[in-house]
Order: sequence, then C-alpha cells, then structure tokens
Amino acid sequence: MRRIPLVTLVVDDYDEAIRFFTGALGFRLAEDAPRPDGGRWVVVEPDAGHAGAGLLLARARGDAQRARVGDQTGGRVGFFLHTDDFARDHARMAAAGVTFLEEPRHEPYGSVAVFQDLYGNRWDLLQPAD
Repeated sequence: MRRIPLVTLVVDDYDEAIRFFTGALGFRLAEDAPRPDGGRWVVVEPDAGHAGAGLLLARARGDAQRARVGDQTGGRVGFFLHTDDFARDHARMAAAGVTFLEEPRHEPYGSVAVFQDLYGNRWDLLQPAD
C-alpha cells in the first residue's frame, strides 16, 4: 500500500459542489462520469501535479447520508489544504466568497486559517513552515 488516492465527501448536489471546488477553491475537475445507478463519479483535485488525495464528490442517498452532509467529522477540521502562498490563496478564496471562521494565524508549524466549504465542513488552509 502506497497512498490514499481519494477521499469521499458527501454532498447535496454534484453541480453546486463542482462549482464551489473548481470556482472558489480553484480545484480542477478530474472526472465526471455517469454511473449505471443514475449517480455520477465526480472527482476534483487541487491541481494536476498533486501527490495527495483527490475528493470523490458523492451525492447523499437516504436520510443517514443526508444527515452527514456538512458534518462529516463532527465539527472538527477534517480536511487540510496546503498552499505554497498563504496570502495569495487566502485573499483569492475570500474574494470568491469562502467563509473563513478565523483570522489567519501564524503558528510554529505554519500559517493557517480555518474555513468552511459550501456545506459547513471545516478545512484548514495551511502553508507549512519551512
């Protein structure tokens, strides 16, 4: 076993999730293919040359999954988006309407700010210290 290529994020709607991740966060749409069950296989990635995991955007089915949309990690930060230019990406995301839950912090491990995706899941925007 070498890596985790995908992490599932349960969403309400494929298209609104695609718009958020590609527009507000600047991800790229890597795959969007129909599935025999009427769903879609939708993958977004931070960039083409990344070495980390992509997100499989999975539309919620049933009450149990719908109840988890926006709270997949019980209110904790569950996703970490690394950047090589914190100020640039923070400003771009804020201008695109991303909700930041705190002002940027500069910690020994790097620059960080918690933000929410369109459903309320918490993320860290993080530029690791050198």
